[in-house]
Amino acid sequence: MAGNPIPIPGPKPKILCIDDLRDEASAKLPVGIRDFFNSGSADQITIHENSTAYRKYRIRPRVLVDVSKADASTMCLGRRVAFPLGVSPAGLQGMAHPDGEIATARACARRGINMAISSFANYSVKEIRDAGLSIGPINHAMQLYTMKDRDLELKIIRKAEAEGCIAIFLTADSPVLGVRYNEWRNDFRTPKGLNFPIIEWDTDDIQNRTHDDGFQAFNDDGHNWTRDIPWLRSVTKMEIWIKGVLTAEDTLRAIEMGCDGILVSNHGGRQLDGIPATIDALPECVEAAAGRIRIHVDGGIRSGSDMFKALALGAEHVWVGRPALWGLAYDGEKGVDLMLDTFYNEFKRCMQLAGCNSIKDITKACLGVVRSDGPLARL
Repeated sequence: MAGNPIPIPGPKPKILCIDDLRDEASAKLPVGIRDFFNSGSADQITIHENSTAYRKYRIRPRVLVDVSKADASTMCLGRRVAFPLGVSPAGLQGMAHPDGEIATARACARRGINMAISSFANYSVKEIRDAGLSIGPINHAMQLYTMKDRDLELKIIRKAEAEGCIAIFLTADSPVLGVRYNEWRNDFRTPKGLNFPIIEWDTDDIQNRTHDDGFQAFNDDGHNWTRDIPWLRSVTKMEIWIKGVLTAEDTLRAIEMGCDGILVSNHGGRQLDGIPATIDALPECVEAAAGRIRIHVDGGIRSGSDMFKALALGAEHVWVGRPALWGLAYDGEKGVDLMLDTFYNEFKRCMQLAGCNSIKDITKACLGVVRSDGPLARL
């Protein structure tokens, strides 16, 4: 008796670049979660320009250079890493895959890079640190908000330091949440069963409020340089980095306050819309710093050549957030491995094709900018 034919699965899609990974991961996610991860604020101008702004730059390669021993490694958070990329403090990784930050930490350690931990992680700092260290050496930064509950903020700092975190990434661009139409339209709420152990919220606490309401309840919109930076210095020996700097003025303020570094960031386009793409803000921050403070950058980096361009414009190191979420959604820990391998292979090959043997070889001389009124302009 003839039955229905057994469906034969099609071939698994071949992931060749980060855009492929984004597309495949997004197809697997429920609409609400996909929009939470992939959308920016308001009119989506900044999130769009974070990536497209890289297109105006062109790499000026040097030829007939022996690159047989090219080395992509560099220093980050006190240790040598395989290449200048880390995973940003993206929260709610458990929505992308049950293993969440645990899987990300393992993949980062395996690839020889560092990771920052979000205050909205779905695992504790200890669990994340232990997961990474079970694979190999890894350093972590602890992302921190200024909180109304100063005792809890101090508790988070103490735990992070006790577990071996190297730095605080103080999020400075979020006195309130950005205008996120998709979250409001979807009435986004963290799925049941996920906890925020770092800020001590369990799933029942989380279910009773929207993401926006929850953030407003714990975040201190009275944060400021003169109150918060000296206090942090008084309670921790970890490095203090300011995450969210976009101007020369705030770069100079970070130097004045004795911060260890800045992360040129616009929160992945999720806060104030219509602000500069990070690659466009980077040059003025680098010029203002004049070598007096370390500068990293995140936002919109989707290829090894994007990484190269950011370093040529003066960043020491770059960070990516959404690509890690896409890797998790696509195939858990293996998906994050794939994401990191893709960036590494693209970046090292870009170095070699540009005639660079080390990170110090990547300078402004490696870039030109496309002009509408004439030939390629050197920087």
